[in-house]
Parts: sequence; structure tokens; C-alpha cells
Amino acid sequence: MTSQRDGALPAAATWGLLAAWAIHDAEELATMGGWLDRARPRLRARFPQVPERVWDQLRVTPAQARVAIGVMGVVMAAAAARGARTGGRSGFYQSALVGFGLHAGGHVAQAVVTRGYTPGVVTAPLVVAPFSLWAWRRLRAAGVPQVGGGAAASAALLLPLVAGACHAVARILAPERPR
Repeated sequence: MTSQRDGALPAAATWGLLAAWAIHDAEELATMGGWLDRARPRLRARFPQVPERVWDQLRVTPAQARVAIGVMGVVMAAAAARGARTGGRSGFYQSALVGFGLHAGGHVAQAVVTRGYTPGVVTAPLVVAPFSLWAWRRLRAAGVPQVGGGAAASAALLLPLVAGACHAVARILAPERPR
């Protein structure tokens, strides 16, 4: 880890993305698979207009959760490594950092809308958001040029696509067996 006094970016700001992601996704790994089955009665009562086939499509089995989380782990590891190699200057790293931070709000919003626990909601405000803010402060303190609005816009657009792709791969590699 480098010193902030020399203007260098500490390794924790880049590799920490992977570490913070791992902590957050450990919660998701423990809770995502089968969560909808457990929450479905509550969600049906809250959203009676949602057709059963939609609930069926939203189901994530434990095996699918493991695969999706693993695939996203590859993406996050690549982003952290690219950030480390470029001293945080990589647009890929910065976009991943923005997306990681923004998705904390999505977790909290899901819990508010569903009026209950949703996978990832505990570590989103305790790990994801604080790490993201801290890493951005370290980037600024080290004088790292920030991609700016481009990183935020690309993260906002790419986050659902990347997450969707991870889940699509999971459905292919770990298809649900008939119930």
C-alpha cells in the first residue's frame, strides 16, 4: 500500500473494490438463492397485480445464485486489477466503482418497495456505499483524473446489462429443474 503523502493511490482503493464486493456478495450468496420462494407470499400480498409467471421468472435457485455471483466476481476482479495496473485511471475500473456504489441505492430501494429484507440490503449501506465514497475520495486525493459523467452514465446503463448477463449465464449453466 502506498502513502497518501506522495500522491499515489493506495492499493486498497483499487483492490478494495474486489474485497468490498466479496463481503457484499457473501451476503447475497447466503440469501439470494430461494429468497423469492420465501418472500413470495408477502410479495404476492403486496403486489397482487403481478402475474404468477412473472414471479416464476424472477426465481433464482441457490445454484444459479452461485454461478451469477461467480461470473460477476470475474468482472469485479478484472475491474480491480485494471484499476490497480492504471493507478485508478482506467475507465473500466471507474465505471465499475460507480456502478458498485450506485447499486447500493438499488438494494435499499428494493427493501423499501418490498417492505422487507432483500438479498444484499444489509451490506449495501454498511460496506458498498462507504467503500465507494472512500475510494472516490482517495482517487481525488491522489490527483487521479476522473472519467466524469461518462463513468456514471456508462455504469448506470451497463450495471443492469452486466447483472442480467450474469444471471443469464447462470440460467444456462445451472438450469432450474422442474418442481
